[in-house]
Amino acid sequence: MKYVDEFREPEKAKALLHEIEKLCQKLAQPIKIMEVCGGHTHSIFKYGIEEILPDVVELIHGPGCPVCVMPRGRLDDAIAIAQNPNVILTTFGDTMRVPGSKTNLLEARAKGADIRMVYSPLDSLQIVKENPNKEVVFFALGFETTAPSTALTILQAAADNIHNFSMFCNHVLVIPALKALLNNPDLQLDGFIGPGHVSTIIGTEPYQFIAQQYHKPIVISGFEPLDIFQSIWMLLQQLVENRCEVENQYNRLVEKTGNHVALAAINKVFAVRENFEWRGLGDIPNSGLKIRPEYAQFDAECKFTLPNLKVADHKACQCGEILKGVLKPWQCKVFGTACTPETPIGTCMVSSEGACAAYYKYGRFSKVVQKTMPEKAKVKV
Repeated sequence: MKYVDEFREPEKAKALLHEIEKLCQKLAQPIKIMEVCGGHTHSIFKYGIEEILPDVVELIHGPGCPVCVMPRGRLDDAIAIAQNPNVILTTFGDTMRVPGSKTNLLEARAKGADIRMVYSPLDSLQIVKENPNKEVVFFALGFETTAPSTALTILQAAADNIHNFSMFCNHVLVIPALKALLNNPDLQLDGFIGPGHVSTIIGTEPYQFIAQQYHKPIVISGFEPLDIFQSIWMLLQQLVENRCEVENQYNRLVEKTGNHVALAAINKVFAVRENFEWRGLGDIPNSGLKIRPEYAQFDAECKFTLPNLKVADHKACQCGEILKGVLKPWQCKVFGTACTPETPIGTCMVSSEGACAAYYKYGRFSKVVQKTMPEKAKVKV
């Protein structure tokens, strides 16, 4: 398959791995690289990349999973909206089993709430037309990757003069989160594998502060095995040459200035919130999006009275430390035992981009992971 098979060729992977090993010999010190995006984490474990990298290279898993960083209080707000008898709540499938403080959307639906999974926010407008006497609310979340489709849906609803539709907006921004990580004294990183999907929207320019202010190299990467190998090689090459730059490995899709049409839609519909709470990271200034006043008729936070409470994470769950890169998933005491994809305690085990889900699905077969996992969570290999 074009643009897939050529990025999975074993011989090219071996050649890149050989070059990585040579660079590691020149560095002669442990190197910590954070892959920001959960999609990269899943690719790394799906293809066994971490298993064959030199021991001196350690991959740290970042907060680039939009479902994972959703705080419990915001989930409670979404459930409160859904429990209104006149509401149809639409959302992506990933959010259905994310635990709030008392229940989740799947359980709320089982108890009678009208909650429907959609593939796109635009699907909600069709539900609006089929249910003119109901208030349809889309539970919007995600980084800059999904924000354009939310913005365009609001613009379409405005053009169609729709009155029974709104959005519960929980979009977040990747750059403030990276700044929060870089300011964390407990996390010492040597470089970043930058998020490919987000970068197709925002481009590469917004990452310049990482190189200029924090003196860390970053390489925007694709998601196939050779993409990730090449990105690691590019980062190590920068470290060997004592450079700190923003480089773009994913240049087949990512441009320097991003997607102008998508950015225009975001800027037209959304404004930046002064603060937004992230699970595990706390309140981060200017890190979330809200609907502009001129589109307030589509803002669920204006239409409904919400609990709007901050709720602490489950005491046994260490998702926050995992999202910050301080802990690995298998170091959580409930990983693979009390917390599994069927019975999740934290968000990292629920989302298809969550680090815990990646480790549970692929990483439990890793010999490296097996050495340090809780005994009950281990898989015979």
